[in-house]
Amino acid sequence: MASSLASPSPTSSFIRNKKDLGFSAFPSTSQIAIQKCKKQVSKKIVSVMAPQQSERKPATTGSVKTGMTMTEKILAKASEKPQLSPGDNVWVNVDILMTHDVCGPGSIGIFKKEFGQNAKVWDREKIVIIPDHYIFTSDERANRNVDILRDFCTEQNIKYFYDIKDLSNFKANPDYKGVCHVALAQEGHCRPGEVLLGTDSHTCTAGAFGQFATGIGNTDAGFVLGTGKLLLKVPPTLRFVMDGEMPPYLLAKDLILQIIGEISVAGATYKAMEFVGTTVESLNMEERMTLCNMVVEAGGKNGVVPADSTTFKYLEGKTSLPYEPVYSDAQASYLSEYRFDISKLEPLVAKPHSPDNRALARECKDVKIDRVYIGSCTGGKTDDFLAAAKVFLASGKKVKVPTFLVPATQKIWWEDMLPDI
Repeated sequence: MASSLASPSPTSSFIRNKKDLGFSAFPSTSQIAIQKCKKQVSKKIVSVMAPQQSERKPATTGSVKTGMTMTEKILAKASEKPQLSPGDNVWVNVDILMTHDVCGPGSIGIFKKEFGQNAKVWDREKIVIIPDHYIFTSDERANRNVDILRDFCTEQNIKYFYDIKDLSNFKANPDYKGVCHVALAQEGHCRPGEVLLGTDSHTCTAGAFGQFATGIGNTDAGFVLGTGKLLLKVPPTLRFVMDGEMPPYLLAKDLILQIIGEISVAGATYKAMEFVGTTVESLNMEERMTLCNMVVEAGGKNGVVPADSTTFKYLEGKTSLPYEPVYSDAQASYLSEYRFDISKLEPLVAKPHSPDNRALARECKDVKIDRVYIGSCTGGKTDDFLAAAKVFLASGKKVKVPTFLVPATQKIWWEDMLPDI
């Protein structure tokens, strides 16, 4: 089974990495400590002329391996390279390509234009197509997008096409899933150590499973459809160490808003964001997905959480494919490292008009609201609704403004929202 193959041995880099983190208590006067790593990403110098070669003796100390981060290791494996550094450009073998009804038709059009009207996709079992935006509408042009996906999937015999046919009743569609990022996880398409690309900026959500996941454009997706490969630049990594017991009134959304508030919406531009620490280890998979989902709001290329027993337990029964998790080396080089004592963090909000316009929730208690929406790929999971229910119950009052609760997927609606029906 996949789960038995995935468990790291006692001598794995995962165990060594946890030991080498050197977590310590934080001073009570500081909620966050930010420090630059001593190791900085080195810049390669390429000479235009080959220097004169002097005679040298053979090395006697053996090969020297430079430590790599999780992101670097995943891309090295996917590009069949023994070593990668930030800034390297490599052709990467893609494990999963996801597209939906917004970008799917455009990606398909590019694929047919460049590879031919009768061309076949590189692997019909590695393409996941999920209608999730232009649905439940009477707009014929919007419906046409889903029609194009359906025709293409029939033509190419795509294995994982989660179709929707009855637009009048979502419950009448046995294959319909919902929001693509949550559905990818629920259907077992997210696996540690793999490369998952999707035509949506929040594809980075899947990094919660210890894989490289990022959003791409239609042109890139069209190329991947035909070749299964994509040229990627290896990003440097920012490391976020979060320790301390998670207060019961906090969610992963508070953690990522704290981070974005510290580094700004441009602070992680084309960088990997790696999340570690005892707080992260205590999060379930839904909360880890929230954490990784919003790295793009900081400009990040991808977010990633080390796979552990929580990850492997979640994947049991969801995938039968073997997978191989990877972990950052103890001697890996990070561009920057940020440390947080989560036990001292308060609930946060992002005020208009930017995710980094962070404020304490208690500072906004007098702000009047007209409408409430709880849902989407960030806030439409089971844990989000349970958290909202606790707030409603604790208040002892009835809701006074229009409030919309929208489960991210049909599975959340049936299995979690209505367990007794």
